[in-house]
Amino acid sequence: MTCPKPMMTPRLIMLLATLFGGFAVAAGAFASHALRSQISDRALEIFTTGATYQMYHALALLAIALLLSRTSTAIKWLQSAAWAFIIGILLFSGSLYALSLTGTRILGVVTPLGGVAFLGGWICLAIAAWQSDPLLK
Repeated sequence: MTCPKPMMTPRLIMLLATLFGGFAVAAGAFASHALRSQISDRALEIFTTGATYQMYHALALLAIALLLSRTSTAIKWLQSAAWAFIIGILLFSGSLYALSLTGTRILGVVTPLGGVAFLGGWICLAIAAWQSDPLLK
């Protein structure tokens, strides 16, 4: 996996992490209060799964931002992990939100692509941990 051309600075990653995290909280509250009586239990479960995975990966982005600010090695892998998590949130969580709200089944084919992006991000993060100076001093 190669590092994308646009530079992902710790500040930008932290900003995205806070936006994704805040949106995950809002999505969870929306599901709990506004959607509960509007969609089926299965659709609500799908929506909630999207919010949950979005929050997990928003927190992972926050960790990446902090790690990038502390190390001078493995930057390529940390940035690649950030990109993969961002893409994963957009594809995985985004498709689950859309699927649960619209019932358009074809959106379900996008979800696994987001899952693959998540897995790729975790692999990049593992490689960063292996190749770097001690990330946590």
